[in-house]
Amino acid sequence: MPEETSPTSNYTLSQKNKNTLQFIEDVTSNPDQIQQQVLSQILSQNAAAEYLHRHRLSGQTDRHTFKKLVPVVTYDDLLPDITRIANGDHSPILSSRPISEFLTSSGTSGGERKLMPTIEDELERRSLLYSLLMPVMNQFVPGLDKGKGMYFLFIKSESKTPGGLPARPVLTSYYKSSHFMQRPYDPYTNYTSPNETILCPDSYQSMYSQMLCGLCLNKEVLRVGAVFASGFIRAIRFLEKNWVSLCHDIRTGSLNPVVTDGSVREAVGRVLKKPDPKLADFIEFECSRKSWQGIITRVWSNTKYIDVIVTGTMSQYIPTLEYYGNGLPLVCTMYASSECYFGVNLDPLCKPSDVSYTLIPTMAYFEFLPVHRNNGVTSSISMPKSLNEKERQELVDLADVKLGQEYELVVTTYAGLYRYRVGDVLRVAGFKNKSPRFNFICRKNVALSIDSDKTDEVELHKAVENAITHLTPFDATLTEYTSYADTTTIPGHYVIIWELNLNETTRIPPSVFEDCCLAIEESLNTVYRQGRASDKSIGPLEIKIVENGTFDKLMDYAISLGASINQYKTPRCVKFAPIIELLNSRAVSSYLSPKCPRWVPGHKQWGNVN
Repeated sequence: MPEETSPTSNYTLSQKNKNTLQFIEDVTSNPDQIQQQVLSQILSQNAAAEYLHRHRLSGQTDRHTFKKLVPVVTYDDLLPDITRIANGDHSPILSSRPISEFLTSSGTSGGERKLMPTIEDELERRSLLYSLLMPVMNQFVPGLDKGKGMYFLFIKSESKTPGGLPARPVLTSYYKSSHFMQRPYDPYTNYTSPNETILCPDSYQSMYSQMLCGLCLNKEVLRVGAVFASGFIRAIRFLEKNWVSLCHDIRTGSLNPVVTDGSVREAVGRVLKKPDPKLADFIEFECSRKSWQGIITRVWSNTKYIDVIVTGTMSQYIPTLEYYGNGLPLVCTMYASSECYFGVNLDPLCKPSDVSYTLIPTMAYFEFLPVHRNNGVTSSISMPKSLNEKERQELVDLADVKLGQEYELVVTTYAGLYRYRVGDVLRVAGFKNKSPRFNFICRKNVALSIDSDKTDEVELHKAVENAITHLTPFDATLTEYTSYADTTTIPGHYVIIWELNLNETTRIPPSVFEDCCLAIEESLNTVYRQGRASDKSIGPLEIKIVENGTFDKLMDYAISLGASINQYKTPRCVKFAPIIELLNSRAVSSYLSPKCPRWVPGHKQWGNVN
């Protein structure tokens, strides 16, 4: 990162805010020059990397040579190199600097989490992006330094590669780092949850203790949130189920024995100092009321906004958040992934549908592949894995994108990803100085998603094929199917709609359809199965059997909306509410998965080395 543009920190809060905002002004005013500097730094820093030599880049750092010699790649292209590193090869394969750990992506390849290599320096870059968020927010909601944030933050399970490197989600890596654990006092990172509660590996104890602390400090809370909208809604549902126990703890000043972690009990004890019957009565009154509409503003009355991601598939949770939040602004502050942290929302109080992110040019080198598509019933975009020469030449730089055009994001990072296709589709919404602002449209190829899971149509089709083998002994066949993500339940769950051709004389027991549900779940990727079995962020999969002729009705409806009868094909995933209503109105029976699918940390090919 060009040093002269890094924000300084040895000033008062107002001066730090001013410097941070000036940093944003500076880097967005001259993005192309900064991007050239960033690319040159990345290529210089990694000049010894085997990958760059393999593509005949021998120390050159200019953009033209880089684009001419280095191909645009997907994860599968890098998998042989990543596997070597994971297995313990310490030579400079992708990066000249040592790979410190792998960040596990919520996207998958071959049903397993992707492993993104990272280096120690990247923690500094991620911390920099975090440091931009609150000075931006302070322009719109002043006084946030006068209270606390109630954020529900969690670590997830991690494993070690055969070569001994940690493999864990990017937020788990960050929360366990000294940048978070030993952060100096900052009023903007003053949370109701003690570090010990965030770092507790037991998700129930972690949630219980974080919620208890948030209730005890309810008058000090000025903002609430979680990473994803789904996670924050799970926290509210947790309160709905456990407020009696939580009120008992507050009333008696003693922590429920369900929390067994000694460090968590000690940390919570510093918050839960003494009995507070008055607060317990207040929470009990609010939580025992018939309606939970506005529960956030009722219990945490000083809250100014809800800080969660509500773009992409998370937009399906907006009505629920608005119900619980009673009109509080829904704020999306930043755009990031396991591969790289990208940018910030400079207009955080905008409507969720208008959220845009300004990419910070110092974070990585960005390129953009134009996307051309027809809007269909599903919002997933299917894109080819490999690019032809013409498509490669279509890639444009950050400063050259066009207003209104959609692009797939391609990044080159300090940690050793070169011209890597992230898989996110963005639309240019406008500009901050000379830097573009992007709406997040979707992840390419994603059909279903509840939390951090991403299931594509190919994976779903294979899972359904595996399940219908259970129907063979009953002389039943699958005529047609589709699916949707049901977020009216908490947690949300997948619903698979089946129309069957049945033998009238052969009855199929309900347990067979339950086995079908589990067979689908067992066939889905490791991120889905972890969400079901470990994180409890996804509910049991449901199969609904619909009347014969339902999919003919679906086709008639699509044609009435303008679809071509010659080109119509059944969508494998639907999101349009009237279509979901049509399908549900013709359901004759419904079955849920009887248990969680199997899941263990790590990758299958590692033999689950921990």
